[in-house]
Amino acid sequence: MSTSPVEQAPAKINLTLRVLGRRADGYHELESLVAFAGLADTLTLHPGGEPTFAVAGPFAGSCGPVAENLVLKASVALRERVAGLQAGRFVLEKNIPVAAGLGGGSADAAAALRLLARLNEIAFDDPRLMAAARATGADVPVCLDPRARIMRGIGDQLSGPLDLPQLAALLVNPGIALSTRDVFAKFTARQVGQKPIGDVPDKPDATIDFLSRYGNDLTPAAIACAPVIGDVIERLQAAPGTRLVRMSGSGATCFALFASAAEAAAAARRLQSERQDWWLCPTTLGSMEKRP
Repeated sequence: MSTSPVEQAPAKINLTLRVLGRRADGYHELESLVAFAGLADTLTLHPGGEPTFAVAGPFAGSCGPVAENLVLKASVALRERVAGLQAGRFVLEKNIPVAAGLGGGSADAAAALRLLARLNEIAFDDPRLMAAARATGADVPVCLDPRARIMRGIGDQLSGPLDLPQLAALLVNPGIALSTRDVFAKFTARQVGQKPIGDVPDKPDATIDFLSRYGNDLTPAAIACAPVIGDVIERLQAAPGTRLVRMSGSGATCFALFASAAEAAAAARRLQSERQDWWLCPTTLGSMEKRP
């Protein structure tokens, strides 16, 4: 292990999202097919001393107060479960937009748990890691081992890893942060989809055809909060080569799927020339490599 271990924290993409209902505690039951993008934050741990946190990168200024960051929250959650946990200084390169429906904060927290596990020689399947992930946030468990899965409940019920093919994609955010709380406040039961996720194909064309039968139940509510999301979706649907367009999570980031990385890159260049104020990222969606 290197002196200062490093982990990638890939963006989480909700390829589908179905809202099943609201629980008595106010949380919503969900069902979502989740994949991960080539886009990632980078988290480094410099061992020694109490946990501290520093952030740099394109979206560092949007991260909010250091004390509220999920990286530190994850460290505290694991320390509560592992006596004598060694930690140190976390340094985050923030490449994923904040409050964008890409699970960046959750991915960072999961990367912190992986780093602490390496530093403290905690087995990756140690149940204390998953317990700390659940205590940190609803999306952290699925990010702990970032491979494509079906996520259910409030994010605490995960399927086994899925053999999802690599899909060429373009991510687009219109330069706004969108609160999940605000989106759910606009959500109504009539917007709920009815079709549960079936068996997911493992070939690109079949996967895209499969995804065309599913949507994101939060899209109308997100558009009600930020009408520009509708513009993003329309522009992506009009891009040459577009196979499928959806919003990820509670927005405002949307994605389009293409047959090839070249088509995704060409769509990015064309759209960026039209909307220089939007954030765009050609990437691939799928899973990180299987962990040992």
